[in-house]
Amino acid sequence: MNSNVQTLNGTFLAHCAALLLAAVLVTSTAFADDQVRSETVKFGDLNVSTADGAEALYGRIHAAAKRVCTLSNDVWARYRMLPCITSAEVKAIEKVNLPLLTAYYQTKIGGQPKALIATR
Repeated sequence: MNSNVQTLNGTFLAHCAALLLAAVLVTSTAFADDQVRSETVKFGDLNVSTADGAEALYGRIHAAAKRVCTLSNDVWARYRMLPCITSAEVKAIEKVNLPLLTAYYQTKIGGQPKALIATR
């Protein structure tokens, strides 16, 4: 009789764990969809064929990334937003595809090569 009770408890716990995992996955997926934010950065007024223009454009991209990635004033939320900002900047710089902007970004991050290539 004890072995049946132990098997029943083990099966019950396994089912509870599976339901909890499914609920967490559904919740995290729904939460991730709610968090997708974007902002358009306009730069038609900049001469992006100059270093000053590329620097100004990067400033606008960086400011927009900070606005998009900032969810609250909580210290831990700010810590988590740094990867978001970096990812948003990389995506924007890749999308714009300007060699001077890419070069400026590379120097800004310390000249370390990233998977970021701009060609004209």
